[in-house]
Amino acid sequence: MASGIKDKVAILGMGCARFGERWDADADGLMVEAYLEALADAGIDTSDIDAAWLSVAMDSVNTGASGLPASIALRLPNIPVTKVENFCASGTEAFRGAVYAVASGAADIALAVGVEKLKDTGYGGLPARTRGVTADMVGVQGSAPGNFAQLAGAYRARHGVSRDDLKRAMAHVSVKSHANGAKNPKAHLRKPIDIDAVLNAPMIAEPLGLFDCCGVSDGAACAIVTTPERARALGKRDLVTVKALQLSVSNGWELQGAGWDGSYFHTTRIAAGRAYREAGIEDPRRQISLLEVHDCFSVTELVTMEDLHISPEGGAVTDVLDGVFDADGAIPCQIDGGLKCFGHPIGASGLRMIYENYLQLLGRADARQRRSPPVFALSHNLGGMPNQNVAAIAIVGLEGA
Repeated sequence: MASGIKDKVAILGMGCARFGERWDADADGLMVEAYLEALADAGIDTSDIDAAWLSVAMDSVNTGASGLPASIALRLPNIPVTKVENFCASGTEAFRGAVYAVASGAADIALAVGVEKLKDTGYGGLPARTRGVTADMVGVQGSAPGNFAQLAGAYRARHGVSRDDLKRAMAHVSVKSHANGAKNPKAHLRKPIDIDAVLNAPMIAEPLGLFDCCGVSDGAACAIVTTPERARALGKRDLVTVKALQLSVSNGWELQGAGWDGSYFHTTRIAAGRAYREAGIEDPRRQISLLEVHDCFSVTELVTMEDLHISPEGGAVTDVLDGVFDADGAIPCQIDGGLKCFGHPIGASGLRMIYENYLQLLGRADARQRRSPPVFALSHNLGGMPNQNVAAIAIVGLEGA
């Protein structure tokens, strides 16, 4: 029977490029920027890497259907390089490939790198692929703000939340994340905002205003993983190990019948349950110290707090307004600024989230460092739309926790 991968894999090093309108760098340059930081952090040579995974979700990087771009840009030593994509969970998918390779014994040291170059498309949102009949019918390629606005409406109806209370909670989410992002030199948007700016911003899709939506960005992030034994042999101390790594993919249930009311993410709840079991976490609200969740829209972050069993059903609005997820709150969320301030270069986002959790666990997050060191840090991606999506969860922590 499968026993999971808890503490079987350690993060040897991580790196992250500066996110933003990176007209100064192409996709190769962004990968190199993140990789050189990770390589120096790991204290190894490129020749030590046995296998690699590249995550890219959109065609804007011109990668084709192979891992060649990463292999060439990083001058990898003719090792296996696999390109993966899984909607907005693509970065975590690359991390999963590298982690599983090490956990299985297939590789001693493995690399995961994610990149996206979206600003070059000139598109204000995520560039759309060719639609086709299926996409037209199920709405996966429809308006993202429109789809997530419906999530907000369904959440209000299910829990009896007033429009004003929901708007104030969503505004708090945005203000909190922008305050955090202002402290992060690698974030795209680094300007604090106030509640009035959010509430009075142009409406995008009721009730989502301009500041409730994350932006488009260029970026890359990278992780190098190995076994704890090998990490210690390389002189590493205070190891950050992988406690759990789980994905859940919609199977069509949300679109069939009346079982799903549109107010939550079914896949996130399943992935969370599996991740907590794998990590040995019984009370996530008490045991999870830090959160990086998929805040493509402010309402997504709010709803995800309940799907992760951090907030009680219908209780996320109260928790948000009470400051539970603020930088100085009980369980900080998006302490680096999140998608709201980094933007969302899809292939890189999952790895960028793990990067922040890794820095916080090691006490290396500079001005945004959490005063009380985290014990378990969770990152969450949601790819697709509320009615058809991929949810990914990675939990990391110090070895022995």
